[in-house]
Amino acid sequence: MRNLTSETVTHVHHWNESLFSIKTTRSPSYTFENGQFVMLGLEVDNKPLMRAYSIASANYEEELEFFSIKVPDGALTSRLKDIQVGEQLLLSTRPAGTLVADFLIEGKNLFLLATGTGLAPFMSIIKDPDIYERYDKVILVHSVRYKSELAYQEQICNELPRNEYFGDLVSEKLLYFPIVTREPFKDDIHQRRLTELLKSGELCAHFNLPALNIEEDRFMLCGNQSMLDDTMEILSGLGFKKATSREKGHFVIEHAFLE
Repeated sequence: MRNLTSETVTHVHHWNESLFSIKTTRSPSYTFENGQFVMLGLEVDNKPLMRAYSIASANYEEELEFFSIKVPDGALTSRLKDIQVGEQLLLSTRPAGTLVADFLIEGKNLFLLATGTGLAPFMSIIKDPDIYERYDKVILVHSVRYKSELAYQEQICNELPRNEYFGDLVSEKLLYFPIVTREPFKDDIHQRRLTELLKSGELCAHFNLPALNIEEDRFMLCGNQSMLDDTMEILSGLGFKKATSREKGHFVIEHAFLE
């Protein structure tokens, strides 16, 4: 199949009844930028069935990783959720996307705002040592409905700060803010809508950061359309400019998503 390559599944992890992660082999020639997505899928009835998935692994890691929701009756995920180690996945040969640091004007603080599986590209980005050289603080906000959907917490909170190469930078610069909206979790501020905390200034205040300003703050957004629309409206209202494939800006989004 033209412009597609095949990789072998090496690990499958089910976070709960609706979320799972897949790791595959990675050809040495398969390159990408942290934050990009690929078309991923399976061969069904002798045809490729593909959907867009952000890469959750960093561009220096030996394996590729993907984070997925199980869509009821989804054409791809209904099959993908049952995949086993040793089976084959199809990948597009050319990763793409604007959710990469080079599309942003230089700044001081980088906000990574995610809902659900929109966390995937940010897992790639927070494992990028260059990000910590570019920014004084990297603020990762992950909003989900239920606590069981807070995937990768162990890696974010414990493994990355102990990384032998850049763990000190992670400990100093990475700020993690989980949000759970549909069941009790921590305290009130961790149960509010992401956009509400951003608009009110409470998110910045929680980390003792100055109010949002164009000179210092940059944003990457990935998640459901409602969050994207509402956050872009807030940022645009404050004078922040959206990046495009032709011009750098103060914030970037990724529309490509699964089913």
